[in-house]
Amino acid sequence: MMDTNPIDLTDVFRHLLRLGTAYLLAMPIAWDREAHSGGAGLRTFPLVALASCAYVLLGIEVLDGADSQSRVLYGLMTGMGFIGGGAILKDGGSVRGTATAASIWNTGAIGAAVAWNRYEMAITLALLNFITLWAFRPLKRAARDTQESLPQPAPHEAPGGASVLPPRRERARG
Repeated sequence: MMDTNPIDLTDVFRHLLRLGTAYLLAMPIAWDREAHSGGAGLRTFPLVALASCAYVLLGIEVLDGADSQSRVLYGLMTGMGFIGGGAILKDGGSVRGTATAASIWNTGAIGAAVAWNRYEMAITLALLNFITLWAFRPLKRAARDTQESLPQPAPHEAPGGASVLPPRRERARG
């Protein structure tokens, strides 16, 4: 006879609580990124937290031993880094999206913390991430404005006025 594993509604509600908590803790970060980065946002961040929480819950429920469960965490850390790497854009001399990438990685940690019932850690991670994005935005803007107001060296002049050779394609052949 086939073993039928009936669904335990207590487990369903317990998992829904954790998954929902991870999802909700990611929302302030998602809102900030949606409003200010133009990339990953309201859909991505909650789903990252949800999936991270789900994978860790599966590891806790299905796998035996800390070694197996730690491999789930290692895989999540690598996967979050990969997803975050996709958010980073290089345009000439500037790089954009590093805060979004770091926030994606952090959101994965939020989901994992919730799965392990470490709500204090998940809340702290979510708050610090949101505060960093929100409170440091004016400071970043001020630093950028200061940098742009500084005199820029001439294209072929090193800082301090020392001359440098022009790029190879402009050198006279002799």
